Amino acid sequence: MTFVTTLLLYFTSFFTLMNPLGAMPVFLSMTDGLTQKQRKNTAMKTMLTAFLVLTLFAILGKYVFDFFHISINGLRVVGGVLFFVMGYDMLNAKISRMKMTTEEEAQTYTDDVALTPLGVPLIAGPGSITNAMVLMGDANSLADKGLVLLSILLVSVVSFIILLGATGIIKVIGSQGTKIFTKLMGLIVMIIAVEFFFAGITPYVQTMLH
Repeated sequence: MTFVTTLLLYFTSFFTLMNPLGAMPVFLSMTDGLTQKQRKNTAMKTMLTAFLVLTLFAILGKYVFDFFHISINGLRVVGGVLFFVMGYDMLNAKISRMKMTTEEEAQTYTDDVALTPLGVPLIAGPGSITNAMVLMGDANSLADKGLVLLSILLVSVVSFIILLGATGIIKVIGSQGTKIFTKLMGLIVMIIAVEFFFAGITPYVQTMLH
């Protein structure tokens, strides 16, 4: 394959699995109550976290998993639990009522949610981490390995732009619309959580049965 074709293939696979469009509702809900500057900082930290995690696993993923004797299914189970708790809070509109009284509180909050659950496992989730490890493992040359890392960077930049654009939605739908939106997305996130959890726990159950 040519340089452009390979890069496009890698980019498409990461964009689909990282799914920044699908992450928009969660991002909007978790940053409701923050200023535009704080929301921008959260988006930047989220994508920087995702980029660093995916790059780390692309380069050292196999060794990290082997060293700690963990599997990608373990990440799915943990991600499912995190998503379920987050979805439950969204369904009860707890997240949308978070208001930061001081700059320090806002800074701590944006740092926390940017790392998890937004950066990991929402953006850099089990699928994208596995993809990074597989593509890097299948790369036959340094050029191909470089394309894997370049595609991660490009998708991270595009995802950052998408999350920034999502902030305009809050202005359009207003406070009441955001609460309704949050409840609806909370239900969807809980459904995603169940899918994550059972996708991860199934191999463990099958192993025990056999």
